[in-house]
Amino acid sequence: MPRKLSPKFSVKKAHAMQQRLSKKLILEDTLPETVEFVAGVDIAYLEGTSVGAVAVLELASLSQVESQVAHVQTRFPYIPTLLSFREIPPAYSSIRRLSIEPDVLLVDGQGYAHPHGLGFASHLGLLLDKPTIGVAKSLLCGRIEQVGECGWAPLNYKGEVIGAEVVTKSGTKPVYVSVGHKVSLERAIKIVMECRGKYRIPEPVRRAHMLANEEKRRLNRSFSQ
Repeated sequence: MPRKLSPKFSVKKAHAMQQRLSKKLILEDTLPETVEFVAGVDIAYLEGTSVGAVAVLELASLSQVESQVAHVQTRFPYIPTLLSFREIPPAYSSIRRLSIEPDVLLVDGQGYAHPHGLGFASHLGLLLDKPTIGVAKSLLCGRIEQVGECGWAPLNYKGEVIGAEVVTKSGTKPVYVSVGHKVSLERAIKIVMECRGKYRIPEPVRRAHMLANEEKRRLNRSFSQ
């Protein structure tokens, strides 16, 4: 079970902190013209343990060149809109083990497309001072226009474009792409589309998801023995 939060903690204060940090985000492209390595990041949970996983792929071939996993005690409960506080410790622990430095990280979660402007991908990007992209499976806030087949449509929230609904594979549900940090929305969409494999979820994120769940199963077996 996650540790109990301090009596001084409040969701209102956490949201205010997210809003302050969101003003530090760089929503412009800082990536090199040619991206060589892209990483996927995902988290899994088991009996008070958070499992972080990162998979590094060569963008040109989508071949996996490195992966790392880490598990830490789950220190923060599940609170909608505050998932980054729960997910950053295991993510950071796995990423810091990498020997290959990715040019950009695709994170399973929201980036700027968040009611307070700071989803998991953005929070992680600020912490690492690295380009990050949020790739979420569901819509958290905002509204979209109709998206064309294998295309994308802007995601609007309070009069601002905060992300995009992107169809990565014809006949499947879209994903929701938003800037994490140090990348433009247009470049973020381009990279997500370049990371398409056989499935709806971009390949780096899919590989990280598989790694996290494989480690979760391994831990579960060890707990059962």
